[in-house]
Amino acid sequence: MKKISLLFLGLSMAILGCDKAAGDSKSGGQPSGRIVYVNTDTLLNNYEYYKDVVKEFDSKRFALENDLAKRTQSFQNEVALFQRRAQAGGMSEEQGKSTQMALQQKEQDIMQFRDNAAGNLQQEQAKKTDELLTNIQTYLKKYNSGNKFDMVIGYSKGGGVLYAKEDLDITQEVLKGLNEEYKSSDKKPVADTTAKK
Repeated sequence: MKKISLLFLGLSMAILGCDKAAGDSKSGGQPSGRIVYVNTDTLLNNYEYYKDVVKEFDSKRFALENDLAKRTQSFQNEVALFQRRAQAGGMSEEQGKSTQMALQQKEQDIMQFRDNAAGNLQQEQAKKTDELLTNIQTYLKKYNSGNKFDMVIGYSKGGGVLYAKEDLDITQEVLKGLNEEYKSSDKKPVADTTAKK
């Protein structure tokens, strides 16, 4: 899960701009302002909402893997039983063909279940990533309500920003505010440990 949004979050936060400051003017009529940054690695590692979402999807992935393993094991047992019965001559040719077709259909059903469940999980992850980015952007707009900054960029080691002065880092303030908002909200994800059949 961590990988799903690190790159996306870094890119999104790099273009995430807060409202332009209408502050003092420098020569040339340009408004003066300040560009600050948020360390996206630190933010993700310490944002409680993100950690809860990771736990939620780990739980869902684990339940899905278990369900799929049970279905696969059951199918393999049926195939083994069919093979034993066919070798022992315990079924007619017609029964053998019928059972073989039923097993092929069951195998296709398992693969379709796997693909659908993986697709649904991926869609849920995309939705949660969008929610995460919206939470951060909304908070940054509130945080910058006094128009202190012209832009807030995302910084991560190996990212597009190669150097940033530490006094421009607002990560801890933003992280504190995001976590406080999250604690007081009803947005906590609930881990679903039951897989859809």
